[in-house]
Amino acid sequence: MGEVSLKLRMSAKDAHYGGGLVDGAKMLALFGDVATELLIREVGDEGLFVAYNDVSFTAPVHAGDFLEVVGKITKRGNTSFGMEFEAIRYIAPRPDVNDSAADVLEEPVVVAKASGTCLVPKDRRR
Repeated sequence: MGEVSLKLRMSAKDAHYGGGLVDGAKMLALFGDVATELLIREVGDEGLFVAYNDVSFTAPVHAGDFLEVVGKITKRGNTSFGMEFEAIRYIAPRPDVNDSAADVLEEPVVVAKASGTCLVPKDRRR
């Protein structure tokens, strides 16, 4: 079934808490962006994200982290699509070295996972 991914760096603007910590809502927004692309590629319409069935935040995310956000369609119905998402850190900053140092991680870290449901009425599909 269809799969897409986004790669991006968390900036200081994404940090919401002390220590440059990024809040979980940012991960959900990224999952929504991936869902939008999945549906556009699949049926030619953004659709409507209606429910998260499961969400887990498995590691902290900080400003400076590079993430790959992956989503895939796991179920196709008449008007609904089931999807699964992962956000994976693959580069982490090294402030202990200097302000611009970073490491490519040997073992990427899953920082968030979710599954959810999107709707696209048949009259809005190509």
